[in-house]
Parts: sequence; C-alpha cells; structure tokens
Amino acid sequence: MRHTSATAPARVTPPRQLPPLRMLRIGGTGPEDVVVDAAGRVLTGTDDGRIRRITLPGPRGGARVEEIARTGGRPLGLEALPDGRLLVCDAERGLLRVTPEAGGGTRGGTEVLVGSVAGVPLRFCSNVTAAADGTLYFTAASLRYGLRDWQADIVEHSGTGRLLRLRPGGEPEVLLDDLQFANGVALAADESYVAVAETGAYRLTRLWLTGPRSGVRDTLIGDLPGFPDNLSRSADGTLWTALAAPRTAPLDWLHRAPARVRRGAAAAAAHLRLPPRRVARVIGVDPGGRITHDLGRHGTGYRMITSVYEYRGTLVLGSLLEPGIAVCALPPSSLARATPPEQW
Repeated sequence: MRHTSATAPARVTPPRQLPPLRMLRIGGTGPEDVVVDAAGRVLTGTDDGRIRRITLPGPRGGARVEEIARTGGRPLGLEALPDGRLLVCDAERGLLRVTPEAGGGTRGGTEVLVGSVAGVPLRFCSNVTAAADGTLYFTAASLRYGLRDWQADIVEHSGTGRLLRLRPGGEPEVLLDDLQFANGVALAADESYVAVAETGAYRLTRLWLTGPRSGVRDTLIGDLPGFPDNLSRSADGTLWTALAAPRTAPLDWLHRAPARVRRGAAAAAAHLRLPPRRVARVIGVDPGGRITHDLGRHGTGYRMITSVYEYRGTLVLGSLLEPGIAVCALPPSSLARATPPEQW
C-alpha cells in the first residue's frame, strides 16, 4: 500500500446558518446513522437494537414510523441495498445483512456477514457502503475500545481503526489500518476511490481503487473544524459528513502528548461523560475535496449530529443521543455568506 501526504486543508471560514431543525420522534433513542431508501423512506437504528423506517411527513400528515427489524445488538451505520435488504454495522455483532419485515405476518431475518476478521471478533463495526459489483467496504472504529468508551479512544488517539473490504464470496480483508477512529465510509460516484472519516484526526482519508494511483492512500480533506462522523453521497456526487462536535485546543494538545499521558487521560475519560455542545454543523465536499456546503448553528436543541443525508432538497440528520431524527431544508447556496453563527 502506497501512501502520500497530499492534503486538501479545510477552509477556515464561518459556516452559513443551518436552517431551524425539526425533530421527528421515532420511539427510540440514538438514531446514529440515517439513509434514505429507493421509496424515499428514512432508515435508522436505535440503541434498543431496532431498525426503524420513517415516512417523512407531508403537507397533510405526520411522520409514519415502522419497526422493520431487530439486530439483537446496537446498530450504527446503514446501507440500503437495491434489492430492498439493508446492511447494518452493529457495534456488538459485526456486519449484518437484514431482510426487513414485510408485514402481514411475514417476518424478516438477520444474517451475520462478518463476525470476525482473521479470527479476531469484529467489534465496533461503524459504517458500510456497497459497490456496484457487491463488494462491501466497512469500518471498525477501534481495536481497543467499544462503543460505550468511544470518548476514551478519541482521547487516547489510539490509531487502531481499520477500513475493511468484503468481496462477494470472499473473506474480509484489511485495506487500511492505524486509522484514528475509523468512522463513515463512502465511494466516489465512479468508484475510483473510497473515502473514510478519521474522526480522531479531523480528516477524510482517501484510498484510490482504480487508475494509475490505485492503492495510494492520501487525504481528501484535512484540518476540519470538528469531528467528522458518518458519510453519505448525494445524487450529484457530494460527500456529506456531520461534524459531531467542534475540535478543542486542549484535545489538540493532548493528541501531541506522550502516549502514557494520553492513556491516563483516556482512563479518566472512560468514567467522565462530557455533555455534548449545543451546536450543529454539517459539510459537503465535491469529489476533489473542496467544500461546497458548510452549515452550522449554535444553541440548537438537537445535539451531537452524527449523520446527514441529502434527499430532494431536504437534509435528514441523525444523532447518537437524541430521541428522533431531524430534518431541515437545504439552502440553495450553502456557501453564501448569510448571517453566520458564532464561530466554533
């Protein structure tokens, strides 16, 4: 695997004001990832192990929420497949393929695609995407910590995250390791590269899959103003990511400290649950890593946004903490300087 250090730094400018968010309660907590299926319905998983399907409200009615599956663990990243099935990254069980319940007494099913890699249990499976030929790319956030202790991994800066691949009929293989909390993953529209969010390093890392640079790892965009979480790709090729929280000077300093100092701080972080900031920010980048959308809001009641999905002029948002998803309109020009929120 070749590596280059080419980096596209993020523009350091205030974001445009994110429109007011409308939260839709879904009967469960922590819709960490959101995707939209071919019928325009939102799919998400919650901390009770349920997968829910939400029909967004129209002008004459409210949202409709259906339970379509239970994983028996903690679902995180999702990917809707063309055949109606669903890929699920379960933090406790691994990479799953779910057949939704069809109603009328017809039950669905859950299949474990990857429960271990080279004999080691797959823990903290985070996000997944599928190529046209059925190849799956998925992440494991950490080899050292589980979901409950995600803050400890960010503090220790363990660099034990991985990007993995599963070809049809094959065995899972590690494409990239030593990632700083490997999180969201998405393919370019032409599948020339796969991008992975390194939450603990404030960057989107790119691995080229085709062409003369095949096998080269570089940075799609770096030095982000917050922690990138899940990734999604819109119809025009934009890669969207939610910044779950703003970066802070003390944590930046800690990441440069000796390993023993970071380990001590991580041990403390495992017992100290810091409340999330009441801020929201999402960004979209084009295939070359240039920011095309930058939206933020202070004082929002919807905290710790971990996913964003663009669908027909609407942004659908998910959160690790909230009891529902949130929606807002996508402004026509997300980089236009309106009245900016307070600088992060």
